[in-house]
Amino acid sequence: MVTKASIKKVKKSVQPLLVVGTVAVDSVETPFGKRDECFGGSASYFSYSASFFTPVRLVAVVGKDFPSQYRKVLEEKNINLEGLQIHPTGKTFRWKGKYDFDLNNAQTLETHLNVLLQFDPVVKGGNQVDYLFLANFDPTLQMKVLKQVERPRVKLVALDTMNFWIQNKRKDLKTVIEHVDLIVLNDGETRQLTGENNLIKAARKIRDMGPDIIVVKKGEHGVLLFYRDQFFALPAFPLDSVFDPTGAGDTFAGGMMGYIAKQNSVTFDTLKRAVAYGSVMASFTVEKFSLDRLRELGGSDIDERLSEFRALTKF
Repeated sequence: MVTKASIKKVKKSVQPLLVVGTVAVDSVETPFGKRDECFGGSASYFSYSASFFTPVRLVAVVGKDFPSQYRKVLEEKNINLEGLQIHPTGKTFRWKGKYDFDLNNAQTLETHLNVLLQFDPVVKGGNQVDYLFLANFDPTLQMKVLKQVERPRVKLVALDTMNFWIQNKRKDLKTVIEHVDLIVLNDGETRQLTGENNLIKAARKIRDMGPDIIVVKKGEHGVLLFYRDQFFALPAFPLDSVFDPTGAGDTFAGGMMGYIAKQNSVTFDTLKRAVAYGSVMASFTVEKFSLDRLRELGGSDIDERLSEFRALTKF
């Protein structure tokens, strides 16, 4: 169980999980509301979610305009921010998006890369990384991060990406994929990367590219896990209110990787439970805008929802 006592114990005993990604300011509109200038970014959602299970080290870049209150949000949890670079003149990455009633697809209205254009990720203590998550950003930079860690020591390297990189930097992306153990994609990205409509065939093609573990997110339809020749499917946790799906995939990945790092194990059984914890964490995120719902959580909330989830999927 994830209790306050167990979280304190984790802080002392588990080696940090490293995430490299984006910290951003978002403006989001859904059929249920609108929020301007709210806290976002792949590394933000990931690290906050993962920190319920294990200490996290975050590497990202922001501008001098990054709101101090958002940094304090990350400081609430066991997240090491020494790798959060502050660009002296540039502005923080900003994204503006809108969702219609199909909450699986976001319409991007504005993207301002700003300081991301000068981002040069630096990993201090690369020989002390046990678990590494390369969140969604330029694959050339993801490869640069990989070269800074002591690969034989790292027990699991995981990668996230998106349709933009698949379309525009396919060669660089495939080079990174060759060097990772786990990849997280949504169903559309999986088909785009492989040219296969059938997700099982697509997963086999991705496995041939390098990773032993393929996680395919299907939004409200759940998740598929492929581990070598083994397969696991899990539905999404059913909710009667979904306000904002932004960051749900990053929250899922954070819960999944945080649990794996806490267990210090990469067996099929551990991966199945990790996917379940990731799904539970994502189910909380979508209930409010930004990281608001995650900030309300205690360990007992996570365990209670996991128990509900287990009861719903047992037959």
